[in-house]
Amino acid sequence: MENGTDRDTGRDTPPSRGAGGGVAAEPAAVGRVPLAVVVVDRGGLVSHWSRGAGRLFGVPKDEALGCSAVDLLPVSGALPDDDDVAPYGAFAPYDELGPDLESSLDGRLSYPAAGRARLTVPAPDPTAPDPTAPEQKHARADVLWWAYPLVGPGHERLLVLAADAGALRQDEHGDDADMAFERIAPGFALHTDFPGAEQLARRLPEILPSMSVDESARIVSQVLELGYPILEFSQNDRVPVTPDWGVPRRAERRARRELAARAMAEGQPVPRELADEGEDLEYAAVREHLEFLKEVSGHIGTSLDLSRTIVEVSRAVVPRFTDVAGTYLREQVVAGEGFPDGVPDTTTMWHRVALEHTDEPGRWDDVVPVGEAMPFPAHTPFFQCMTSGEPVLVPRISEEMGHAIAAQFEKRDIRPLITHRSMLVVPLKARNVVLGFMILLRHPERPVFNDMDRVTGAELAARAGLVLDNARMYTYQESVAETLQDSMLPHIPPRMAGCDIATRYLPGTLLGRVGGDWFDSVKLPGARTALVVGDVMGHGLNSAAMMGQLRTAVQTMAALDLPPAQLLRNLDDLAQRLGDTYLATCLYAVYDPIAGELDIANAGHIPPVLVRAGDGRSDLLDLPTGAPIGVGGVPFEAVRVRVEPGDRLVMCTDGLVEVRGEDIELGLATLCESAAHPAASMDDACDMIIRALNTRGGRKDDVALLMARLNGVEPDDVAEWRLALDPIEVGRARAVVREQLHDWGLGKLTHPAELLVSELVTNAVRHSHSRPVELRLIRGDTLLCEVDDDDHDLPTLRSAGPSDEFGRGLRVVSTLAREWGTSRTKTGKTVWFELTLPRR
Repeated sequence: MENGTDRDTGRDTPPSRGAGGGVAAEPAAVGRVPLAVVVVDRGGLVSHWSRGAGRLFGVPKDEALGCSAVDLLPVSGALPDDDDVAPYGAFAPYDELGPDLESSLDGRLSYPAAGRARLTVPAPDPTAPDPTAPEQKHARADVLWWAYPLVGPGHERLLVLAADAGALRQDEHGDDADMAFERIAPGFALHTDFPGAEQLARRLPEILPSMSVDESARIVSQVLELGYPILEFSQNDRVPVTPDWGVPRRAERRARRELAARAMAEGQPVPRELADEGEDLEYAAVREHLEFLKEVSGHIGTSLDLSRTIVEVSRAVVPRFTDVAGTYLREQVVAGEGFPDGVPDTTTMWHRVALEHTDEPGRWDDVVPVGEAMPFPAHTPFFQCMTSGEPVLVPRISEEMGHAIAAQFEKRDIRPLITHRSMLVVPLKARNVVLGFMILLRHPERPVFNDMDRVTGAELAARAGLVLDNARMYTYQESVAETLQDSMLPHIPPRMAGCDIATRYLPGTLLGRVGGDWFDSVKLPGARTALVVGDVMGHGLNSAAMMGQLRTAVQTMAALDLPPAQLLRNLDDLAQRLGDTYLATCLYAVYDPIAGELDIANAGHIPPVLVRAGDGRSDLLDLPTGAPIGVGGVPFEAVRVRVEPGDRLVMCTDGLVEVRGEDIELGLATLCESAAHPAASMDDACDMIIRALNTRGGRKDDVALLMARLNGVEPDDVAEWRLALDPIEVGRARAVVREQLHDWGLGKLTHPAELLVSELVTNAVRHSHSRPVELRLIRGDTLLCEVDDDDHDLPTLRSAGPSDEFGRGLRVVSTLAREWGTSRTKTGKTVWFELTLPRR
C-alpha cells in the first residue's frame, strides 16, 4: 500500500468512522485494489468508463459511454443476502444513516458518499475473447463504491470509484476471508491520518488514465480535498486505497510480451491474459510518455531569453528520450527578426544553435559545430520535416542514407556518427509556422524510435516551438523597443563650445524596456550650449512617442534662442494642445562659456547637482520647482548661476535616485556624494554615479543621465568688432579677421576665413536696418565666426543661375565651412560658420 495526501478544508460532511480516529496497523494480506473508475457528466451520462469498470459491471466501454449512469451503477441499497457476510447496512460508513449512490448521481449531494451494494451483472463467458462481452448468464456483484461530487469549468459532475468486495476477500484471503475480517466497508480519511502521504498522492493521477493532465489534476485535487478513499476492516483497521492497474514488474512484463509475440508468430490465438497484458503495457507506455512530457514542460520556458531557451529545449530530451539532439532554427529566428510567409525551401538557411549528446566529449564538435548555418536539399528527411511540418521517423539510418546525409557536409565525414542509428526529425512549430527542427538520434544498441515516440516527439516539439516563439517574439520586441529608443535619443558629441559632455541611458527593467526619459544638447549662438533632461510620465511606446514629440519641440524652440523660462512656457502650451495625457518633467539650462553663467528653469524635475572645481563640494541647485509640462497655467522661473571653469553640472531623471520604499532624499544625497568623487574622465564619472545608485535594487524606471564639465572660454580666445552699416566695412572686416588669425597663429585659415566673413558681413550690411553689425571670432576646438544683425529674416540656400547677381554667397559658405547655420535672436538673427583648426 502507498499513502495519500489530503488537506482539511473544513467542508461540512456527514460523520463517518472513515474520517477520523487513529490509524491501525495495515493488514498484511491487503494488496492493491483493482478499481473501476466512472465519471458522470452534468447530464447524468457516463463520460469515462475504465477497463476495470468493464470487468466489474460487465459492460464494455463503447457501450457504456453516453449511457445513463443510473442504468449501469449499483443505485439500490439492497443488503447483501449471502450468509457468509455479516449483516450490516448497505452504507456501513454512515451506520445506515447515509444516502445511497442514486442521491449522488442525481446531484442532490454536495459532499462525498460511500457505500456497499449488491448488483446483478452479466456473467462473462470464460472462453470468450472479450471478458466484458455480456452473456445470458448473470452473477451477483458485491460492490464497494465511493462517490465524489466535482466542481469546476469541466463537464464532469461526479467521480465514482468502485471495487469488488468479494474478489478482494477471495483474492487476498481465500475461502476463509470472513474469518479474517468480520466486515469490509468503504470510507474517507484526511491526509493527516497516513504517513507518507506525498507518495500516495503522486499515484492518484493513475485513476484517470485517459484524461488530459489538466483535467486529471483538477479532479484529483478535489478528491484530496473531499477525503482520500479508504477501506475499513474489522476492528477498525483502516487502509488507504491504492489503485491496481495490473501492470506487472518489468521482467514479468518482458516475458509476457515475448510469449504474446511468439504466439502471434506461430499463428496461434493470443491468450486472454496476454491480451490484457498488452492493454496494460500500452497504458503504462502512454503514462510514461505523458510523465516525460510533463517533466520536460517544467524544464523549458523558464526564461524569455532565446539563447537560454534553446539550451533548455536541447537538454530536456538527452539522455532520457534520445542520445543526440541537434537543434536548428531559421536565421531570422536567431536574429530576432520576422521572416517571409510560406514554407521554407532549399535556399532557407538553418542555424545549428545547440547540440547535446551522450557520446565522448568533443566527438561532434569539429564535425557539426554549433553556430554553423546551412541549407538542406529537397531529398533529405530534414527538408521533408520542415516543409510538411510533420515529424519524420527513420527507424535505422542505412549506409545509403548516411552517405546522402553526409554529402551535405563539406569535407566532413559524419557517417560514423549517424549510420545505423535511429533518427526522429521533429518540427519546431508555433502558430502553423515552422521555426526550426530537432534531429534526434539514438545509439544502435538502444530501441529504435517507434510510433509512440513519434507522437511524443511531435508533442514535445510543439511545446518547445511555442516556448521558442515566445522567446523569439520577446527578443524581437526588445530589439524594436531598443531601436526605437536609440533612434529617439540624440548622439551628443563629447565636446561642444566651452564644455565637455557625457551621457548615459539605462532602459527600464519592466517588460518592454521603453520609457520616456531623454537628454539633449543644442548649439546656440555666442558659443552657448543648451542642456536638456526630461521625463515623460509613464512607460511603453506611448511614453516614448510623447518623448520624441517633446524632444523635437525643445530642439525647435531652442534654435529660436528662447530664454529657458519662455521655452518651458511654450512647451507647456504645446503639451496641452497635444492632449490631456501629455505630462512630463523637464530641466532646461543654457550655458554661456564666455560669461561663465548658467541660466536654468525647472518644470517639476528633480534639481541638478553642481560640483565645484575649487573645493570639490557638490550641492543640489536651489531652483523654483515649477509644475510638470502639461499641467498648464503655472509660471516658470529661471535662475542665473555663476560657474567657474572646471565646474561640473549633473542632470538626471528620477529613475536614478528613486527606489520604491525609500525616501527620495536618500537617493539625492547619494547622487551628490557620488558626483563629487574625482574621476579620470567624464565617462568614468558617469559610471561611478550609475554604480553608486544602481546597486540598491528595486529600480524599474528608465534612467537618463547627462554630465557637463563647464570649461569656459578664455577672454584671449574671443575677439569682437562692431561694424557700421556701410559697404566699406566689409574690407575692414576682412582686415581685422586676417590680423586676429595671425595673432592666434592660425595663418593657414586666413584665406577661407576672409572669404566667408566677407560674404556674411556683405549680407548683414545689406539687410540690416539700424543697428550696427557685430562680428565675433571664438577660438576653441574649432574657429567659430558669428555675424549678428537686426534683420529677422533668416537667409536660405538658393540655386543661382548664370545671370543671377545674388544667391551665391551662402553656397560658398556651405562649401568651404566645416559647419554653418542661422538662428533668430531677440534683436534679429545670427549667421555663423566653423572652420577646422589646422594640425600643429
